[in-house]
Amino acid sequence: MFTAEVFQNPYLSQGATQVNAIMTITTSGEGATVAAPSGQRLFGIICDTSGSMGGAKMIAAKEAIVKIINLLPTDAAFFVVTGSSRAKLLIPLVNAVPENKMRAISQVKEIAAGGGTLMSTWLQTAVGEFMKMPQAICQALLLTDGQNDPNDEQNLLQVLDASDGKFQCDCRGVGTDWQVAELQKIATRLLGTTDIISSPDRIADDFQSILTKAMGKTISDVSLRLWTPMGAKVLFCKQVSPEIVDVTSRAKVVSERIVDYPTGAWGSNESRDYHFCIQINAGNVGDEMLAGRASLITQANGQETKITEAKILATWTEDESKTAKIDRRVAHYTGQAELAQSIQEGLEARAQGNIEVATVKLGKAVKLAHDSGNEATAKLLRSVVDVEDAAAGTVRIKRTVAKEDEMMLETRSTKTARIQK
Repeated sequence: MFTAEVFQNPYLSQGATQVNAIMTITTSGEGATVAAPSGQRLFGIICDTSGSMGGAKMIAAKEAIVKIINLLPTDAAFFVVTGSSRAKLLIPLVNAVPENKMRAISQVKEIAAGGGTLMSTWLQTAVGEFMKMPQAICQALLLTDGQNDPNDEQNLLQVLDASDGKFQCDCRGVGTDWQVAELQKIATRLLGTTDIISSPDRIADDFQSILTKAMGKTISDVSLRLWTPMGAKVLFCKQVSPEIVDVTSRAKVVSERIVDYPTGAWGSNESRDYHFCIQINAGNVGDEMLAGRASLITQANGQETKITEAKILATWTEDESKTAKIDRRVAHYTGQAELAQSIQEGLEARAQGNIEVATVKLGKAVKLAHDSGNEATAKLLRSVVDVEDAAAGTVRIKRTVAKEDEMMLETRSTKTARIQK
């Protein structure tokens, strides 16, 4: 069901200690042999009902929730949490059979907006529902239009700790009054995505897309396990496609030389790329070493199953024609990470009024997007800068930029272009 392939230049010059490798993981087929043991899927809807959600946004959100409930397959389960200054379990966990859907829809239609924003209480309530079906493939959708109460920060971090590994969560912000970094913190920790919904009339389509993807997941509890030799150190582990997610700090120690990184749920015909950077002890010319062994592990009923495995190698040589080469996939994704960082730093500099730094950073981003063929990001950049020469990275910062365009660039800066074959 899974295949894994490692791309790297294994040749190191004498004294070199750093090994970079890209691991491409692909699924195919139905994945039934490693699916959730119960075969169940649980979808949680978490909707902001604070005062700012009143009017068109609340009407559109309710219509979108109704649409999702109607689209849920009958073999799935669901619940709905509404949240303002406190959370309300509007619809406790139920199976998505017609009679339950009808009752849920009638309750959703009665939702009213009012109060503040304490996201920790929303997520805490959701965790309680997901814990009722721990063996299911668990996915949540969180919609908000505003910023979390600053006094809730510590509680939110504690809830995210408690939520780790319990479910995945895609976060969506409607309008432009929410903070990108805030939702990205939640989504990244819960292995989900963050995006902007520019206007209320687009909520339903976005919700449907998230639901379709969630219901397509057939495999849960998959970890990326990395073995490294004695004395080695993992400098970082990042998912680099379809978007950048740094999971380095999420490592769970299995033994002295083995750590696991979470990957979340998988669907059939899905492909992701991961970038490993490992520091090893230097060898002598002619030495060969197994610098790492990466495998996928599933957990079911307390038992581990190794799905697939790939090796990361190191060979020391004096041949400069070998050591000077950088694997094209490693180079590509290193550039994509640099692209995301340049955008984030450029937007921050622009917000602080430092136009000179913003011009340099966003100009560099334009060049990187052009060189790597990332047209989606290049298009978003053109909404913030006037491009004079994309190949050279020559740009001018636009004096007036729509807040929506700026937030869209920020939220989507981590989406990467796949390397062109």
